[in-house]
Amino acid sequence: MSVTFADIEAAEERLDDESVVKRTPVERSTSLGGMVGGDVYLKMEHLQWTGSFKTRGAYNKLSQAVAEGRIEHAVAASAGNHAQGVALAATTLGVESTIVMPRTAPQTKIDATREYGATVELHGQDFRAAMTRAQELAATGDTTFVHAYDDPDIVAGQGTLGVEMVEDCPEVDTVIVPIGGGGLISGIALAYAELAPEVRIVGVQAEAAATVPESLDKGIPQTLESVDTIADGIATGGVSELTLGIIEDHVDRIVTVSDDDIASAILLLLERAKQLVEGAGAASVAALLSDDLDVSGETVMPLLGGGNLDMPMLQTVLVHAMTDRQQLLHMRVHIDDQPGRMAEISRVIADHDANIRNVRHERAVEDLNVGDAYLVFRVITSGSGHSRAITEAIEDRGYAVEIVNAR
Repeated sequence: MSVTFADIEAAEERLDDESVVKRTPVERSTSLGGMVGGDVYLKMEHLQWTGSFKTRGAYNKLSQAVAEGRIEHAVAASAGNHAQGVALAATTLGVESTIVMPRTAPQTKIDATREYGATVELHGQDFRAAMTRAQELAATGDTTFVHAYDDPDIVAGQGTLGVEMVEDCPEVDTVIVPIGGGGLISGIALAYAELAPEVRIVGVQAEAAATVPESLDKGIPQTLESVDTIADGIATGGVSELTLGIIEDHVDRIVTVSDDDIASAILLLLERAKQLVEGAGAASVAALLSDDLDVSGETVMPLLGGGNLDMPMLQTVLVHAMTDRQQLLHMRVHIDDQPGRMAEISRVIADHDANIRNVRHERAVEDLNVGDAYLVFRVITSGSGHSRAITEAIEDRGYAVEIVNAR
């Protein structure tokens, strides 16, 4: 299998329909630029109709199958974004579709896939299990399997996004692209290789789903038995020979980022760019801010590839990131268990203009002496400096304070 720039140009012609795929905006981020010492332009593909780039590849593949009269039913496996892309493409083309999704897929992505017209089957706990089931379904009847990344038509469709990026910001020095199975970065890298070969292409994977570094080292695709990351959109656990070959030829650098880094990037994008982006989409910004990548003095474009972040995950990310910043202060105060102690400490916190989210009284703790107790407070603060001022003020009253934040 191979993909050429001519394939990408042909895909552009098929995707010339704003009701299926629209041209997404680019916005300069002076905040991020100041943090990294360069000019940062965000390619906002998370604002695509389905909340991600996936419709590009799916429509490119299915439209050809429909034109050639060789499809009655489309089948795919996905944790969410590819599912919605295939569902929208199939419904638009008048084709029935069945999408197999892991039971752990976010409910919002399951609901959206059904709303786009697909039949959803939940199977297994991860993408690999869903993939196996989808391939079983595709082996029966007149069905067409739509792979998330291991397909030249998919890669060519995603490559149309690369053409947009070249046109949107011709002065760019570095682009940063999230990697799951590699279909997206393969298409983008091929577009840049043709139109702007001097641009540095950087791929980013979540540490817990990083298969590309080892695959490049060994020269063949490597897979993971299990994947556990908040960036479910890039949690494929493997790449293909097709995508690995293109990455090896046209991608200059691979960076890995932790879930902590991704969570911080999600919150930062909310605060500074006013954009709600899922983990897979925010991974590019996490890489931008990492110590492993130097873009000082450069014009750089991180790709925000997906915006389908469900509310439970948003809550988890916000609590984690706020805890990391000590904007959510979790502290344990050792007291002699006398009336008025909670009121006294609460007054100190109030005097520092902080809000107590909750407090609990712990007496049944092994290391406590008789008559002692712990007061465990969760307090909303403005950050680490504010938290430090509160804890120091409590300590000045003679209490021992232990910060028990996760980090």
